[in-house]
Amino acid sequence: MRNTYAGLIGVPDSLLEAANGIGMTKAQRLRQVELPNAWPVMLSGIRIAMAINVGTAPLAFLIGASSYGELIFPGIYLNDFPVLILGAVATALFALILDMLLAALGRWLSPHAL
Repeated sequence: MRNTYAGLIGVPDSLLEAANGIGMTKAQRLRQVELPNAWPVMLSGIRIAMAINVGTAPLAFLIGASSYGELIFPGIYLNDFPVLILGAVATALFALILDMLLAALGRWLSPHAL
């Protein structure tokens, strides 16, 4: 939510003035000017939230859910380093792959952004 707000606030006033100057309604301005220009900042917030969620998902093991925590926590308790590393690497790879997919989605949806 913070990145959405920051992205919308960060739209240059000159773009908003130009949109108003050509007679756009508030809804048109939001849909055609503000959201496309705020998208890269909004997507960075989504990517951060996704990485945090994937990183904390193994904690679900502590309440009985099935996750990579099935490898990590027994690896810690039993001092089984290979199993621990397997769970941690799998979680990290999953987070990296999802992050790369979201980055590619962002490049595809806003090719004009840097």
